[in-house]
Amino acid sequence: MRTTYDEADDILVLHISEKAIAKEVSQDWNTHISYAEDGTIVEIVVLEASKQGAWPLLRSQAA
Repeated sequence: MRTTYDEADDILVLHISEKAIAKEVSQDWNTHISYAEDGTIVEIVVLEASKQGAWPLLRSQAA
């Protein structure tokens, strides 16, 4: 798993897999999940991550 954070736009992306994205689903206005063709999660995107409390990650959350 790889995590990237865009401070300027306050966007957190959790990269779960390197598979190609086949489908993206919005869970609500600020959380989006991308799936591979086989149904596994490829990445999770959180908009306004720090405002939502998703960033910064604590070491215990990242492990």
